Amino acid sequence: MTGKKSETEAPTTPEAQEVQPEVQEADAPEAIPAPEPVAEPAAEPVAEAAPEAVPEPMPAPEPKTGPEPEPLAEPVAEEKPAEKKSWFQRLKDGLRKSTSAISGGIADIFTKGKLDDDTLEELEDLLITSDLGVQVASKLTSTLAKDKFDKEITGDEVKEVLANEVERILTPVAKPLTINTANKPHIILMAGVNGAGKTTTIGKLAKKFREEGKSVMLAAGDTFRAAAVEQLQVWGDRNGVPVVTKEIGSDAAALAFEAVERAQAEGTDVLLIDTAGRLQNREELMAELAKVVRVIGKKIEGAPHDTVIVLDATTGQNAIHQVEVFQKLANITGIIMTKLDGSARGGVLVACADKFGLPVHAIGVGEAIEDLQPFDAREFARALVGIDG
Repeated sequence: MTGKKSETEAPTTPEAQEVQPEVQEADAPEAIPAPEPVAEPAAEPVAEAAPEAVPEPMPAPEPKTGPEPEPLAEPVAEEKPAEKKSWFQRLKDGLRKSTSAISGGIADIFTKGKLDDDTLEELEDLLITSDLGVQVASKLTSTLAKDKFDKEITGDEVKEVLANEVERILTPVAKPLTINTANKPHIILMAGVNGAGKTTTIGKLAKKFREEGKSVMLAAGDTFRAAAVEQLQVWGDRNGVPVVTKEIGSDAAALAFEAVERAQAEGTDVLLIDTAGRLQNREELMAELAKVVRVIGKKIEGAPHDTVIVLDATTGQNAIHQVEVFQKLANITGIIMTKLDGSARGGVLVACADKFGLPVHAIGVGEAIEDLQPFDAREFARALVGIDG
């Protein structure tokens, strides 16, 4: 069987070999004579013209690829200014933690159904845990119950009622920090506990007053910490304003007295006095603050013209206790609340406003200078409960 297969395969192979050479021989003679006459006279000039024409278009596509990255860079540059958000949007972003707690809780409580005692109790608990305080929470739920009790109500309707009521509480205290030009200088004393952001707030206020065309002087009254003095000097250099300093450990009241004298002599419009951060339970430090206030008052009757407490929103209900203690010793005249972007306790500002009725001059939602802005009751109320615009 094996021998037969090899016999049949043997004749087939030579035939294929004969056909292949015939095809190759036929192709070879036809291809050789035809290109020879055409390639020698005509191909040479065409080849010379082709290379000359090819390099000319090459530079043309290159510039086309050059501008292409430029349009890619332009949109990036345009996006940067587009990223600049309005103050209300920055406020909403800063209050996101507080808003999430309140708005999310409302959504969970108010599903389809009527407003009854159980939902009112749940809402009141939510508002208390959101640091609005017992008194404010009770007011808000009572207002809601007056018109909506035993009626169908949605979460969005609840937010609207709450926003309106919070705005009503905050509107009387929303007052910017204004300068009486009759005072030379108008003295603003900044007080608060450690880490509240007093020194940074002073720097931002100095920039604001400078932009309004006022002359400003800073006094580094935190004589306990070298870092605080250095920080205030940085703000002074940045804003182009003088900073009054003394050696670390010096008497803070003596420094305040010297700063007032110098500001008077130079006809300064605004004197911002920093003070050491102090816990409200440290009696000796609180007594020192009271002494600073007395010394300033002896130098200029009625001064300091504003004594502003800087509150850290992350302290929650403790902020209320701070105001109570500082107000007794330093006659607090207004509030600036910082770090509203740092926790879900932004509702404490409503509790402070309702309890003390002190002017809320400004609020801060970040580190940037523009993140400290005059307080607006409507914007804050709507941002707090999660309503746009």
